Amino acid sequence: MTLVLLGLAIACEVTATVSLKISEGFSKLVPSIIVVIAYGAAFYFLSQALERGMAIGVAYGIWSAVGVVAVATIGALFLDERITPVQIGGIVLVIAGVLALELGGAH
Repeated sequence: MTLVLLGLAIACEVTATVSLKISEGFSKLVPSIIVVIAYGAAFYFLSQALERGMAIGVAYGIWSAVGVVAVATIGALFLDERITPVQIGGIVLVIAGVLALELGGAH
């Protein structure tokens, strides 16, 4: 259940972050409303995952890694943003760091 809640938190956070870009500095009403609601929902779902026993370091690590990868991918595919080889390397390092947190916590 904690992974489902974390997944919902991540989906809401990614939605909010992409909407933040689309809101053009909060000048567009609908994306601006989505930003506020989705960030609120993201923090609610994250708090529920933590309340049910998920370790904060693991939760935040997964949240960060998945969020970075998802937002960077969405930016490249739909928002005409470039991803350079150096940025791809950075994304790989973020994912490796989260895996290290996960594997290190299992022992």
